[in-house]
Amino acid sequence: MQPLQANDPPAIGPYRLLGRLGSGGMGRVYLGRSPGGRTVAVKVVRSELADDLEFRTRFQREVDAARRVGGAWSAPVLDADTDSPVPWVATRYVAGPALSEAVTTFGPLPAEGVRALGAGLAEALEAVHGRGLVHRDIKPSNVLLSLDGPVLIDFGIARAMDATAALTGKGAVVGSPGYMAPEQVTGRPAGPAADIFALGAVLAFAATGRGPFSGDSAAVLLYKVAHEEPELDGMPDELRRIAESCLAKDPSVRPTPRQVAELLAPGSEAASMVRAGWLPAPLTERLGRQAVELLDLEPTPPPGTPGSATGTPGATNGSHGTYGSHPSYGTFGPPPSLTEPQDAPPFAATPTPAPGPRRGRSRVAAAVATGILLVAAAVTLAIVLPGLGDGSDEAKGGERTPSRGASTAPSTSTSSSTSASPASSSPSAPEPKVPELPKAFVGTWKGDTVTAHGVPGTLEITLREGKVGAVVGRDKSVLDLLGQTYDCSGDWKLAEATAKSIVLDTSGGTNPHPGVCSDGSTNERFTLEDDGSLHYRSGDSLAGQPEGDLRKQGG
Repeated sequence: MQPLQANDPPAIGPYRLLGRLGSGGMGRVYLGRSPGGRTVAVKVVRSELADDLEFRTRFQREVDAARRVGGAWSAPVLDADTDSPVPWVATRYVAGPALSEAVTTFGPLPAEGVRALGAGLAEALEAVHGRGLVHRDIKPSNVLLSLDGPVLIDFGIARAMDATAALTGKGAVVGSPGYMAPEQVTGRPAGPAADIFALGAVLAFAATGRGPFSGDSAAVLLYKVAHEEPELDGMPDELRRIAESCLAKDPSVRPTPRQVAELLAPGSEAASMVRAGWLPAPLTERLGRQAVELLDLEPTPPPGTPGSATGTPGATNGSHGTYGSHPSYGTFGPPPSLTEPQDAPPFAATPTPAPGPRRGRSRVAAAVATGILLVAAAVTLAIVLPGLGDGSDEAKGGERTPSRGASTAPSTSTSSSTSASPASSSPSAPEPKVPELPKAFVGTWKGDTVTAHGVPGTLEITLREGKVGAVVGRDKSVLDLLGQTYDCSGDWKLAEATAKSIVLDTSGGTNPHPGVCSDGSTNERFTLEDDGSLHYRSGDSLAGQPEGDLRKQGG
């Protein structure tokens, strides 16, 4: 948990704030205490989103949906004010880590722990589905571990099963790659069985420390979800059979939540398994210490105010510092992004970027493979592909494809945002920098690209004259995602230039569609080739670092 900052309120509604739990694209989450002494998690919507009528309406509906969820294995909504100038909602605070964090720190759960976890989550889903809801984003970071058992959280994207339209996507895919069901990936209606598929994936992660589908991009993960069998090596045989049944491609043959609960806890229930002790001893000890420390926790004065101190009470031994800041508490609402590879280490431990003005090009990963919508992880348009994963070996792995141009291609790694010296057939002095975009680059350029993972795309960009630091280009990035059009076109600033190569910066500005458009990169490199083409190489790792040759349009 982080201490309160100078711009944080001392209280929200009746709740006195103790510190920050996290922040995400939609708001900030605080640890609070009620007048009666109850500890709660208070989620506060960002003020700029609160001014958006569509978002406020959606938030009200999400809170209403969450209020309908009850049961022992979920974090209920305790209080909310969706009509406030800055809407907020208070839920039960769970003094424990997310499953993703716990497995990263302590390793996979023992078999009995996995059984208790799965039985509890299955009982939670039975309650959720019984109220006509589908969670739609079950993953390790949305499952918290407490001494009292597992807790399913974040119903921010749950919706009524009979709703006429999705509240969060207008046709967009909702979920987290690697834990989405095949029907979610293909854009078909996703009912309760989609949650069962995700539950099977969570069981695999809890038992092995990795998800059932491996891959370093959303494109690869989504393709495997729809077409390949899960990777369940390392799971005990009986747990493996249960996970396999949950991960069936056909939703009609997946078990119900009640059937899963009975398979995992035959003749019993999750509560009895939890009472018998369900977590490893080191984790149980840590949770016990944290619970005691939580009772003595008092508000931390913001830095610079009388009584302020470095750190947070109760965090000196690392307990609250490790487990008081759940990523899930800070990412309520729609899932983070389809460019997120999977909800597993090390990616799950990546801090959520602080809200701020950003603007980038289209960076949605993927393609349509045999009917699967995987939006192109290139720079521009979503493209329909006949298949994914059938490419040559050189398009796979982490190594970039060598430049196909002549001696002017840069030789430095694309991960650097600093100036690179052009390579040549013989050693020579670095090309001198120039203060503005060379005229040879001016015009509209277009060409095919391919990411490091073999996902093709197309880039079209118009470059105009301008000095270093000025906007000199704009790309055409309009995505058609499941029937909904997203304009991710953005401005490109000139970061540096020589007569033969330029580096553009696409970061900065407001992202019009977070989770669909990317936040861009500071290292987008273009090099003039001897044949008049323009070789493009991106430093955007989330987009798969697309690369390709562009041709000037219109002569």
